[in-house]
Amino acid sequence: MQNFFSADINEGTIHLGESESAHAIRVLRLKEGDSIRVLDGKGNIHLARILRAHPRHTEAVIEETRHYERRAPWHLHLAVAPTKNMERFELFLEKVTESGVDEITPLLCERSERKKLRFDRLERVLTAAVKQSLQPFLPRLHPLTPFGDLISRHFSGDKMLAHCCEQEDPARMHLYDRITSPHVMVLIGPEGDFTPEEITKAQEAGYRTVSLGSTRLRTETAGIAAAVITATRFRDLE
Repeated sequence: MQNFFSADINEGTIHLGESESAHAIRVLRLKEGDSIRVLDGKGNIHLARILRAHPRHTEAVIEETRHYERRAPWHLHLAVAPTKNMERFELFLEKVTESGVDEITPLLCERSERKKLRFDRLERVLTAAVKQSLQPFLPRLHPLTPFGDLISRHFSGDKMLAHCCEQEDPARMHLYDRITSPHVMVLIGPEGDFTPEEITKAQEAGYRTVSLGSTRLRTETAGIAAAVITATRFRDLE
């Protein structure tokens, strides 16, 4: 069964947007009476039947809905500095959505090379990843946020900062071993890493420095690793 995304649902009728309609009718050659699966990004996966097959505004009637109260028994917020190469940042968004993440904040740091983002494009990447992985919730994508603003905000849970700075940091542990709360925030820096001053400010704000392993990871790889490590930690506790 083909997967689609739409948040435009009214009284049991799903309205597919122009892009989704074109894919359904022109590419997949679906027609009236065909069954489809539609995710709304709000915890619902709908099984529906096409009522009106139109390449610009297809309509379907809901026949069954599976509702999920939450994505998982844990809540993960990743704050990651966008990479200079946007394809790498989009890869990060795709893979952490498939692995499982609740919130994503693009982080503006001292050494950031990218300071502008096309959020319409990033939202499309998230939507495609949700459809691919059958995730009932669309991750919340926050605006590009300065590092100092983010660390000054209240967060109830484990606050982590992953860095590869070679300065002595005897308190740094692996992320897997640091997790104690079902609410986890992990900060990942830009390609030039966090500055020593940023690391110090984060520690003063209650963030613990963590390692993601013995090798030096690219920014997008570090973000993906953080999502997988967190998921593994909680599944090991089940």
